[in-house]
Amino acid sequence: MTVYIDGMVRKLPDVSRRYVLATGTAVSATAIAGCIGGNGEDENGEEDIIDPADYDYDREEPDDEDAARESTMEYTQELERDEDFDPIHSNDAYSAQVYNLVFDGLYEWDAGLDLEPKVAVDMPDVERDDTRYIYEIHEGVEFHNGEELTASDVAHTFMAYQEEDSVNEAQYDMIEEAEAIDDYQVQVDLEHPYGPWELQTMGISIVPESERESEDDREEFNTNPIGSGPFVWSDFEFNEYVTLERNDDYWDEPEPYLQEITFVDNVDEASRVGEIRAGDTDAIADVPNDDWEELEGDDDVRVHISESPSYMHLTFNCRDDAPTGDPDVRRGICHAFSMTDFVESRLGNVAQPLSAPIPPITNEQWNFPLDEWHDEYYPEYDPDQAEELLDGAVDDDWSPTIVAPGDHRGDLAERIVTRLHEIGYEGAQAETLDFGTLLDQTVYNEDPSPDDFQAYLLGWTGGPDPDAYIYNLYHESQVGVNQAHFYEGSDSFHDDIAEARELANQDERYELYEGVMLEILEELPSLPAYSFHNTMAADEHVRDLHAHPMVQQNPRPVSEYGNVWIDN
Repeated sequence: MTVYIDGMVRKLPDVSRRYVLATGTAVSATAIAGCIGGNGEDENGEEDIIDPADYDYDREEPDDEDAARESTMEYTQELERDEDFDPIHSNDAYSAQVYNLVFDGLYEWDAGLDLEPKVAVDMPDVERDDTRYIYEIHEGVEFHNGEELTASDVAHTFMAYQEEDSVNEAQYDMIEEAEAIDDYQVQVDLEHPYGPWELQTMGISIVPESERESEDDREEFNTNPIGSGPFVWSDFEFNEYVTLERNDDYWDEPEPYLQEITFVDNVDEASRVGEIRAGDTDAIADVPNDDWEELEGDDDVRVHISESPSYMHLTFNCRDDAPTGDPDVRRGICHAFSMTDFVESRLGNVAQPLSAPIPPITNEQWNFPLDEWHDEYYPEYDPDQAEELLDGAVDDDWSPTIVAPGDHRGDLAERIVTRLHEIGYEGAQAETLDFGTLLDQTVYNEDPSPDDFQAYLLGWTGGPDPDAYIYNLYHESQVGVNQAHFYEGSDSFHDDIAEARELANQDERYELYEGVMLEILEELPSLPAYSFHNTMAADEHVRDLHAHPMVQQNPRPVSEYGNVWIDN
């Protein structure tokens, strides 16, 4: 058995808020920067994080390229798609996995998670105090309908999020205007500087303006998309499968070996693992922790893993009428159990504990002192301190409800209430809900009572910029949109979050984020929990496959670091 610890990263457009909140494995126009890898250990037994610049991707080139070009592949996703394949309006990560192969980005991520030009010729010229960006694009790029991709298509894509009332509009609402200067130059003006712009936002997937002239056109485009990417839309059966074919006229290199790739789904973990062991599919997503060692010992299976920018969190109802509105109650709950022990015992192969409101892979761009913060601020397991903090702050018959999805987060909720029972609060209960009901009861509940929840467990995936986490999950404007803690914060808390996203200078932003994150760790509107790795398992005959840190980019059948083929 071979375990592949991969770490390549590329750009992914927005997918839905609902999916990010529910699963912690999707969306936002963000992706990651810095070091990747994970799950290895160095000679001192410490976790080994591998810099992508130093990582050997173990490329596997075919001896017979003609035979490789006849390869076909089936990929089994871990959740059902919403079947939204228009990047402007897409609603879930698993539709994004499909459409990322159909469209090219203006920029894409290199192996080190920096944006590199794709359709763009180079990095943009920046003018007007970091509010004007001028892009030059390649000549001769063609969409699958034979039309040339021009600056007008790029400008249309930038503006479509606002003009078409996209669910992803908030990621682009700082754009004042985007216009074509000529056929191959685009000018984008922002209303104000936007810190994440060059790190992530400008890496849009370009859609053809001519195919979107009316609402009916866009409805058709949503399930019959036309891009300029390495694969062309081929066959689609709603809620069953999507098949893409190789674009033999692809404008860029490398051209895919795979002649065809089909996406199916299987939400049942045991069944999905059974399929890959029986050879009934070529590759599956999301290897369960409990099956890791079994698959690791299977000579016919390869397991792939990559550290990810996912952020699981235990978030409290901080309203004044809730007991958890008292920070000492929140601290008491956090001292009542060991997050580290839960992650190591329940998720040891596929996750790592967190110590701040951003994951370690994001911090590689920023270098916040996460280890120091963990030692000084993170609430470690201390049942005596938990009892002391809760005694008198809540009634003896206090019955808090912690709600969570029915996955590993549901297991964590059960662990927390078990520990609360042990220190005398036997009315504490864990409630597992389907994602839609959970979001309606927490995030989308405009006026929750303490009975609705006193804490919930959800997740988020961001990228190289703290804004993706801090603004969406902690700014007051996002109550009822992306979070439901109702945390008022200090006098400057929300102002600092808003100001940080409108600055271009990273040092200035660092200072603001440092204060915000320390307040989160001290006051605990939510407790950072763990970062969930991205995993795949593939049949031994699947060659040159690598796991990507962003779930929406798996599988990545063709890139500068891999070109998948089937060894028959």
